[in-house]
Amino acid sequence: MPAPTPRATDPVPAHVIADETEALAVAQELAAAFHAGAAERDAQRKLPHAELDRLSATGLLGITVPREHGGADVPARVLAEVMRLLASGDASLAQIPQSHFVYINVLRRQGSPDQQRFFFREVLDGRRFGNAQSEAGTKHVQDIRTRLTPASDGWYLLDGLKHYSTGALFADWIPVLARTEDDALHVAYIPRDAAGVTVVDDWEGMGQRTTASGTVRLENVSVPADRVVPHHLTFQGPQLHGAVAQLLHAAIDAGIAASALDEAVRFVRTKSRPWFESGYDTAAEEPLLIQRFGELSLKVRAADALLDAAGRAVDAATADLTDATAGEASIAVAAAKVQAATAAVEVADALFEVSGTRSALDSLNLHRYWRDARTHTLHDPVRWKVQHIGRYVLNGTLPPRHGLL
Repeated sequence: MPAPTPRATDPVPAHVIADETEALAVAQELAAAFHAGAAERDAQRKLPHAELDRLSATGLLGITVPREHGGADVPARVLAEVMRLLASGDASLAQIPQSHFVYINVLRRQGSPDQQRFFFREVLDGRRFGNAQSEAGTKHVQDIRTRLTPASDGWYLLDGLKHYSTGALFADWIPVLARTEDDALHVAYIPRDAAGVTVVDDWEGMGQRTTASGTVRLENVSVPADRVVPHHLTFQGPQLHGAVAQLLHAAIDAGIAASALDEAVRFVRTKSRPWFESGYDTAAEEPLLIQRFGELSLKVRAADALLDAAGRAVDAATADLTDATAGEASIAVAAAKVQAATAAVEVADALFEVSGTRSALDSLNLHRYWRDARTHTLHDPVRWKVQHIGRYVLNGTLPPRHGLL
């Protein structure tokens, strides 16, 4: 297979991160910087173009590129912590690269050697992947109607309409989920500026407001065969595609929960007044508030612990991939996702409970934590994850290989 056709534009200058220690340090620094402007960006819906350029320039988006291709190849537990840190700074911003890492993983699993060489170099040069996978109005989430139709001389034509395309507006490449004539699932990696591609900034969610998770229209887009990856092969054996994707979603929820708790602590320590019946001089001394903060801390600690355990389970399965290890990793990730989603919504809601009336001022925009948590946790229903956990524990039933667990 020939090497993929190169892009016409110059690469974005990007640092190459050496190892997991550097990756975590960079993520911590970016989280603090992104947090400073998060409330304003959300309130005014200012899309984070400059922040994403900074993220790309740090090299953080290249940390899962394999070492043989020049990347740091960090383990899943480190990637999850990087995403958790970014989400603690700005949950909207952290969600944008989630698909980027997922579609690097697709290339790791099913990309040809030429495709890997080309696209991993693109990533290390600072290129960003978006996504165009979900479709509205179909029977269910896996009812993909976007089509790759053979044209001539090894080319395809791509046609479809995608929604919830997080990252596409900011992307250099848009990975598109599509089916060929035999209904097999593929990923077509297309340039953001390709003829026939229209990215519409029409996202209007109450939360995650600056992800620009809008619409992608694909009309007779010409795609060379060297940019098409046979994604259906991923699910013909043990796989961690879904576990990695869901691990990153869990990390975002855990980051929201942790940041909401930190915000509540700051507010109660500096702005809240004690209830007159308590007899204390400060709100932070009230026994009932202390009790509640203890309960909320347990929620956050449990989410963080399960996230770390899930990352380690994915890493263990990566080293020894079998049906059993893949199943254990998926169940561990499901547990982390359930706990993190629950913690994010509960802690973001409790922020107001513990902080009092003043915390509800719209000018403070503290409600963004709840809006982000409530919106992001709708991605995948946790009730089904609990079902799979129960079946696994009680009957030893391995989870399905559909890529969403």
